[in-house]
Amino acid sequence: MYTFLKQSIFKTIQQCADDLNVDAYVIGGYVRDIFLKRDSKDIDIVTIGKGIDLAAKVHEKLGNEATIATFKNFGTAQVKIHDLEIEFVGARKESYNRHSRKPIVEDGTLQDDQNRRDFTINALAIGVSKNNFGKLLDPFNGISDLEHKIIRTPLDPDITYSDDPLRMMRAIRFASQLGFTIEEKSLAAISKNKERINIVSKERIADELNKIILSPVPSVGFKLLFNTGLLHLIFPEMVKLHGVDTIKGKSHKDNFYHTLEVLDNTAKKSDNLWLRWAAVLHDIAKPATKRFEEGHGFTFHGHEDRGARMTPKIFANLKLPLNEKMKYVQKLVQLHLRPIVLAKTEVTDSAVRRLLFEAGDDIDDLMLLCESDITTKNPNKVKRYMQNFEIVRTKLVELEEKDRIRNWQPPISGEEIMSLYNLPPSREIGILKNALKDAILDGEVENNYDSAKEFLDRKFLEFKH
Repeated sequence: MYTFLKQSIFKTIQQCADDLNVDAYVIGGYVRDIFLKRDSKDIDIVTIGKGIDLAAKVHEKLGNEATIATFKNFGTAQVKIHDLEIEFVGARKESYNRHSRKPIVEDGTLQDDQNRRDFTINALAIGVSKNNFGKLLDPFNGISDLEHKIIRTPLDPDITYSDDPLRMMRAIRFASQLGFTIEEKSLAAISKNKERINIVSKERIADELNKIILSPVPSVGFKLLFNTGLLHLIFPEMVKLHGVDTIKGKSHKDNFYHTLEVLDNTAKKSDNLWLRWAAVLHDIAKPATKRFEEGHGFTFHGHEDRGARMTPKIFANLKLPLNEKMKYVQKLVQLHLRPIVLAKTEVTDSAVRRLLFEAGDDIDDLMLLCESDITTKNPNKVKRYMQNFEIVRTKLVELEEKDRIRNWQPPISGEEIMSLYNLPPSREIGILKNALKDAILDGEVENNYDSAKEFLDRKFLEFKH
């Protein structure tokens, strides 16, 4: 159905272009993805004429199943049908002001339109009018670059990146997503023009950064961001992880490359963007907590707490959402050492209950992050950690079935404690509540009302005496 729909769409566009006596072409990412054998639901149509007129004609022909949105200020229109989105625009040429990435736009030829594209692989066009239907137009050898897995700009990369600096992020994103190499001159131009990224909105940068994080091997993108100097400008906290100090013959690992390894490990197991962000930020506070202890070496005590406190500010700086997604990342950063500590010691019911209580529904993601955090090259250590993690997982399942601690609320609330013992709001209420919570998590009291009431009765009598 989907393939048939796409075929019929192009037939419709051809008929409408011929009715209007204009040439039309499908261009950009959709054409690129045909050759990469990737499915795409976004179709860009460029016409030598008014894109809005062609869009209106196509919408009329498609009937009630389709919707249209027109953007007269930009000379574009979008037609949606089922899950396809078709963008129509007239061919144009662009020139740029030094202080803005918003171009001055004029009507142009197809060649003008291909010249303004970011990369050769995105400048490919296929005719969809009757007189050019199915004809490939590839003025910059984009097919060859696809075959050789190269990211290259159609024109001088210095001009391409200076004009629209977001293209630097896009080049790195495509390299990371597709496993391509950025051509040498283009890579040098990114380093040269990196400061220009400061005129791009943080929202657009964050969008590209998220796509890099979601790529199959995100470390590819982060290494390119680091090596070109872009990461220093957009995410300086991460750059601080880079490097190794040595004092009295003792060194610590390079936490930047460790973080990338953890991120890649996480990416192999999950497509969850925010879990991957937890991998990026799990050690973010190590530079701030690094200390050298005589006879021991480097320590990073409390980096999980400090990292959790840093998370909201980093999200705010990067214009990432400050909602439950940020809180989820913050929680995983805060708790990321806990399963590892458990896996190093005897796994007690009490410790597992507390972990389950604090992690709640995110316990499985936390365990996945912790397994990804094992980057030692010692196979015996890896085996031992993984065996202990399995013990922790088994205990988590057993205790959840028995005690129902996940998303647990005490069987008796603070308000009920006040009512039961005729107490006003006071410090004693908090003490009784915490004592009950600790007793249940430590396994001293069963997680039900009667056992909780019996425990509180005893505690209240202790208060009276």
